[in-house]
Formats: sequence, C-alpha cells, structure tokens
Amino acid sequence: MTDDVLLEAIDKMDKAVEHAQSQFTTVRTGRATPALVEKLMVNYYGSDVPLQQLAGFQVPEARMLVVKPHDRGALGAIEKAIRDSDLGISPSNDGTVIRLNFPALTEERRRDYVKLVKNMAEDGRVAVRNVRRDARKSLETAEKAGDISADELERAEKELEKITHDHIEHIDKAVAKKEQELLEV
Repeated sequence: MTDDVLLEAIDKMDKAVEHAQSQFTTVRTGRATPALVEKLMVNYYGSDVPLQQLAGFQVPEARMLVVKPHDRGALGAIEKAIRDSDLGISPSNDGTVIRLNFPALTEERRRDYVKLVKNMAEDGRVAVRNVRRDARKSLETAEKAGDISADELERAEKELEKITHDHIEHIDKAVAKKEQELLEV
C-alpha cells in the first residue's frame, strides 16, 4: 500500500520537475535555440498548429536561427506568429526560409529573465509539494482505515520527505544552470 502511494508520488514529482525544466527552455538566453519557437502556435489553414510540425530548424551561428517550412505556403503564417510572439525578434523572410537574428541581451533584460526563471522554478517546487501533500493525505487515510500501521505511516512519511527534497533539489540545480546561462555574456 505505502509503496504504491510512494511510486505514484515519485511519478508525479518527476513530471513536475520535467515540466519546470521544459519551461526553462522557453526563456531566451544569448544563444539561438529551436526550443524558443518550436511550441509557437501558427494559424495554418484555419487551425492552430505548433511550429515544430510545420518547419525544420537550424542554428548556423550562435545568434541566428533558421526556420525552414516544409510548405512554402506557410511562410507568411509562420512569420506572423513569430512577429506576434513575445520574443521581441523580427523575422526576415527570403522566400524559402525565415532567419531570426537574436540580438545580445541587455543586463536589465537578463535580470528580468532570471526573475522569470525563478518564478517558474517556484511554481515547480509548489507542484512537487502539492504532490507530497496529496500522498501524505492518502497515507493518513490508509492508516485511519487500518490498512497500514502507525510505524509504516511514519516510515513512509520520512521516505516521502526524502523524495520531495530530492526533486526540489533537481529543480534548484536546473535553475542555477539556467541562471548561469542567462548571466553569461
């Protein structure tokens, strides 16, 4: 019984950590990376489609991203989606590909991005703690129902606390790495 609750908690915490880390990739550093634009929704023939399904990406230089649509008819829609996004980048279209030049970030903008990443990390930590709370409730309910003993409950809660700490540590390491990337000139 306790093993099932703990395994489910581990699985949910892993997903929360993965989500937080995927959120970090959407924050722009000084380098060009496809992760910044691949999730952008493009209005393609009346329906919204993620950009990664419509185009391939190349990074020929550190500050340039080339978006090559599979269908040339989507060029205008892709360009509009990039222009309307909050990236602050103007796309240049040569008829076959779209080039995105990433200007160097100012110090103030870097600090803003660091704050944004820290907020995302806090959301991830909260999600992990919520999973811990739900698992703890399940364990206490099982103990009240007589399915597990008080000793088993105590052991499981200690294990749950250790698991929670490990997952929060993963988020903290990812934040530190992203912060270092952002502040790197």
